[in-house]
Amino acid sequence: MFAKQNEKKSMLIYNTTYNVEEGQEDNFLIWIKEYYLPEVEKHGALRFPRITRILSHREAGSSSYSLQFEVENSALLHRWHLEKGIKLNEELIKVFKDKVVGFPTLMEVIQ
Repeated sequence: MFAKQNEKKSMLIYNTTYNVEEGQEDNFLIWIKEYYLPEVEKHGALRFPRITRILSHREAGSSSYSLQFEVENSALLHRWHLEKGIKLNEELIKVFKDKVVGFPTLMEVIQ
């Protein structure tokens, strides 16, 4: 069955919020830009990366960042996670240990 012409395809945003210990911000951003993003790009499932600094809910001794990607559907995100995401998370832990902690959120664009 064909979709109605005025129906929009739902877009998902895969967001990871990182809490970064004070003094690690520069190293973290360099690692994200020079290692993480190129590795994500190689896979091709996640698109249009955006890195933002979180200004609200600040905790003393740390900074928070949001890394967002667009992804077509949750099945594609799941495949990316199994094929690439787990390895990248292991590398993050190896490099930063407990100085950087991230938690993911999957969001649907409504409008």
